[in-house]
Amino acid sequence: MVSVVLTDVRKSFGAVEVLKGIDLTVEDGEFAVFVGPSGCGKSTLLRMICGLDEVSSGTVAIGGEVVNDVPPAQRGIAMVFQSYALYPHMTVAENMGYALRLAGVDKAEIRSRVETAAAVLRLDKLLDRKPRELSGGQRQRVAIGRAIVRDPRLFLFDEPLSNLDAALRVDMRAEIASLKARLGTTMIYVTHDQIEAMTLADKIVVMNAGRIEQVGSPLDLYRAPANRFVAGFIGSPRMNVLPAVVGPDRRPVLAGGTAVPVETDLAPGTPIALGIRAEHWSSAEDGDRGALSGTVRVVEHLGSDVFVHLSVEGAPDPVILRIGGERMVRAGDILRIAPDPLSVHVFDAAGLRVPTRSPARSAA
Repeated sequence: MVSVVLTDVRKSFGAVEVLKGIDLTVEDGEFAVFVGPSGCGKSTLLRMICGLDEVSSGTVAIGGEVVNDVPPAQRGIAMVFQSYALYPHMTVAENMGYALRLAGVDKAEIRSRVETAAAVLRLDKLLDRKPRELSGGQRQRVAIGRAIVRDPRLFLFDEPLSNLDAALRVDMRAEIASLKARLGTTMIYVTHDQIEAMTLADKIVVMNAGRIEQVGSPLDLYRAPANRFVAGFIGSPRMNVLPAVVGPDRRPVLAGGTAVPVETDLAPGTPIALGIRAEHWSSAEDGDRGALSGTVRVVEHLGSDVFVHLSVEGAPDPVILRIGGERMVRAGDILRIAPDPLSVHVFDAAGLRVPTRSPARSAA
C-alpha cells in the first residue's frame, strides 16, 4: 500500500488553467473519491496521478517518491476507465491476462493470477466467454479484474459505472465496496455521482472549477459543509437554500418574516442564506418557532419515502421535504412545517458556512 501526496499541482492547456493549485494527501489503504460537476478537473487530476497527462507545476508523490518524470508503466498503478476497452476477439481470461503476457510473466503465473481475480469478482465461470457474450456489469468486472491481476500498489477508477444502467450501478457499487474491503489497496475514484461518493469513500474530495472546495469523510461533508457549493452537491435531494437576513436578536429572519430559532454572531441586517435538508423538516402547529406554511406543488412517491415540493413565500425555489410513505399529501394541500434548529446551516454573503447556536447547541 502507498500514500499519494499532491503539492500545489497545477495544469494548464495553453492559456487556460484547469487545475489551480491542488494540495491533497491520500493515505495508505484509503479509498478517496474525487467528486464534482463536469469540467471541474477531477479526471485531469486523476490522469496526472497516473502519468497520462503532464503536471504543469507542483509535484505528485506516490509512496514517498516524486513521480512527475516517471512513465505511467513504472508507477505501479492500474487504471479502470469509463469504457471497458476489452479486446473483442479475446476471451475473458485472455483479456484479464493480456498485460501480464506482454510483460513476459510465466503462463502458469498468469493463469494463477487470473483465476484468483476471477474468483474475487465472480467471473470464474465466464473465463472462456468473449466480451460480446457478457452483460455490461460483467464487462466492467472484467476490466477491474484486468487491473487486479497486475497486483498494483494503487488503483485509479475514472467514472467506471457511468455507462451502466441504474440497477447495475447499484450492483457494481457493492462489488467495488467488497473489492476495497478484500484488497485493502489505496484507491482513488472519480465520479460526478455524489451517491457513489457517499457510499464508497473513506474520504471525499469535492472539486469545483479546478479547486478543492472541501475534503472530509462522507458524514463530515453531509453534517458540516464548508460552503453553499458543497452543501448543494452532497446529499440527495439537494439542500434547500432560503434567503434570509439577520434580525435584531441575531436570529435569521426568512423573506416571508419567519424567524428561525438559531443564533449567529453576524451583525443585524446582514444578508445570509439558510440551508435546510429535506429530512430536517417536521410538521408544525401555529405558534411553533420557525414554522412556515407552503402550498404543495409536486408529490414524488418513492415507496418508503415521499418528497414533497412546497411553494413557500420568499423562497425562489420550491422547498423539498421528505416525509414517510404512509402519509397522504396531495397537490394543493397547505402544510405547516418547521426546521430542526440543530440541523440549520447558515451561509454568509460569500457562501461560507458560519457558526450557529441554538438552545440545544452552544456552537457548530
